[in-house]
Amino acid sequence: MNQQKIGMFLKTLRNEKSITQEQLAEYLNTSNRSISRWENGATMPDFDMLIEIAKFYNVEIDEILEGERKTENMDKITEETMMKIADYNNHEKNTFSKRICVLFIIGVIAFIIYGIIVFFDLNTTNLSDFISGLMLGIVFGDLLVGVLYTSGHMAKIKTLKKKIFSRKN
Repeated sequence: MNQQKIGMFLKTLRNEKSITQEQLAEYLNTSNRSISRWENGATMPDFDMLIEIAKFYNVEIDEILEGERKTENMDKITEETMMKIADYNNHEKNTFSKRICVLFIIGVIAFIIYGIIVFFDLNTTNLSDFISGLMLGIVFGDLLVGVLYTSGHMAKIKTLKKKIFSRKN
């Protein structure tokens, strides 16, 4: 896949419609910068955005991915497949966002409890000292897991874990 060729094709399509990057960005509900990156071949649109672009320009997704026009109309099966991929991609993004949100809430609650214990100098007994340390540990653990999730390393860890456990069985 030649991103430069695709970008030039997207720019040609936009110029054929006589619209600006700003107008296209507004229609697609994205930023001008995203449109510019697509047209310069720096990045590619997401699957769901690719479907919207194809509909807007009345071209096939294959034409966009090839960076040139074809003569046949968009195949319904291809469109349905791309819609399923886009739905799956959106589902994965939503799941990821929910997990990060839960981690954030747990971290904030643990940090508040730790702050209350330290601020009011309640760690005078072994139990309150233990709770204080536990809350601080949860906060740091939460930060570590959040970094692993957002950097993509958590997926690699899960894959490695599956490989190890599948060998044992």
